[in-house]
Amino acid sequence: MAIDLGRKRTPGQLILGFAAIFWLVCVVLVLWRYYNFYPTYTAFDQGIFDQVFWNSSHGRFFESSLSSSLSSAVVHDRQLPTVDYRRLGQHFTPALMLWLPYYRIFSSPAGLSVLQVTLIAIAGLLLYQLARLHLSSRLSLWIAGSYYAANAVFGPAVANFHDLCQIPLYIFSLLLAMEKRCWWLFALLCVFTVLVREDAGIVLFSVGFYLAASRRHPRVGLAVCIFSFLYVALLTNLVMPAISEDVSRRFMIEQFGQYVEGEEASTFDVLWGMISHPGRFFYELLMPIDKTIRYLLGQWLPLAFVPALSPSAWVLAGFPLWKLMMSQDPTALSLDLRYAVTIVPGFFYGAILWWERQGERPFPKLRGLWRLCLVVSLVLIVISNPNRSLSVVIPDSFQPWVYTSPARQWQHAQVIRSFLAQVPDDASVAATNYIVPHLSNRRELLRFPQVRLRNDAGKAVFMDYAIVDMWQLVQYQEAFDDDRERLQAIVPAIDRHLETERYGITAFEDGIAFLRLRTPSDPIALQAWQAYRQEIASIWQPDED
Repeated sequence: MAIDLGRKRTPGQLILGFAAIFWLVCVVLVLWRYYNFYPTYTAFDQGIFDQVFWNSSHGRFFESSLSSSLSSAVVHDRQLPTVDYRRLGQHFTPALMLWLPYYRIFSSPAGLSVLQVTLIAIAGLLLYQLARLHLSSRLSLWIAGSYYAANAVFGPAVANFHDLCQIPLYIFSLLLAMEKRCWWLFALLCVFTVLVREDAGIVLFSVGFYLAASRRHPRVGLAVCIFSFLYVALLTNLVMPAISEDVSRRFMIEQFGQYVEGEEASTFDVLWGMISHPGRFFYELLMPIDKTIRYLLGQWLPLAFVPALSPSAWVLAGFPLWKLMMSQDPTALSLDLRYAVTIVPGFFYGAILWWERQGERPFPKLRGLWRLCLVVSLVLIVISNPNRSLSVVIPDSFQPWVYTSPARQWQHAQVIRSFLAQVPDDASVAATNYIVPHLSNRRELLRFPQVRLRNDAGKAVFMDYAIVDMWQLVQYQEAFDDDRERLQAIVPAIDRHLETERYGITAFEDGIAFLRLRTPSDPIALQAWQAYRQEIASIWQPDED
């Protein structure tokens, strides 16, 4: 049978093609970065999620020694990390267990990255179906196509795995259920949404507020607002504190400490601090004004700035946007990281509703601008190199110039793999940031320079092995202060372990030290380490003459 290759594709076929291209590009990028050990800001988080999934698949639900190392007990009280620490005290994420059957098949951080890209890609197809309930197939195609060209979608998709990747899928599904008046499914998706993370209830609250304020479904909207508010309040003030003190002692203080006094705070303390200090509230809401404006323009750009004109978009995205703008977290207003996808559903659905009110008439006039905005959005994605996913072709920094060729990175990755091959599957390990995810399918794992934790018997033990990659830090420290600071902590730590003979350095190659507990140092490896240590002395010990 002859196949007409020249036939015109329908909008439905085109959006499937866009989704497939998006999925393929993102999967190639995340796998290339992972298997070649390209450094990323959130590499440690990838290890945490993989260890949580791995422990959960063995019946130890939500436990993670990596997450324990970030707990208030370790950070503030100087206690040792524990292997049985439950991460639910830091972030309440039961919805992750919906994907546990998938993880049993693809048990690796790479599999989690593919899952993330898949969930975000599928959400775009749901967005198209949602748009079709209000708009023509042509306009629906433009809106859904804009989703795949948005930095706030692409950046979080190629980031290391994060729990918020589920939000677009659930919110678009929830809105579809609402449009079709399938209320049992709507209710189920409300539950799924709040189970994503403790602050996901804020996203759901915005949906409920819209349903009530627009009078489309005022009773449903009011019920959603009450449910989401009570869920967040009870969870963060009763349930999570019963697991650990991390919400009050770490996350509330680190993100909203400007509104409270003391070293602990509840969500109610923060809310009262905002209400009782209106001047500070409005200052934090707007400042820094340039960063806020850039963030909003970046969110609006792929939709030709239509969400800025849509009251519905402001209501639907308002509360999660408000939460990000009030936070002290320097990464909160980043289009590349996980928080950005919590704003995307509100702005895109708001754009659909704006176009429904305007009809098709403005489209011919706006099409040229819209096309230009999409081109600019794609160019900015490439230039910004989100999560260093394009470091194979884009420098990590232009000023100063920092770029590592793919061939050189591959060569370095081969050395890391040769060391990883020497670590037994059941051994305890400490490793530097970018290596952690490759070792996270194990019970006892820490980020170097931490090397000691409490095992299942409650006994304080040192890690059997340590793999310390300094080459990556040396390459990037000129542009990234965090890398220089890590190097300044790592080198003295290695010196201390070698001096006390707690660890011996059994191999050293390409800036990577391979240490083993209670093992004599290999003379050749020790000599190579000492030479490298002297070579980078001006970096890790800047005051040394």
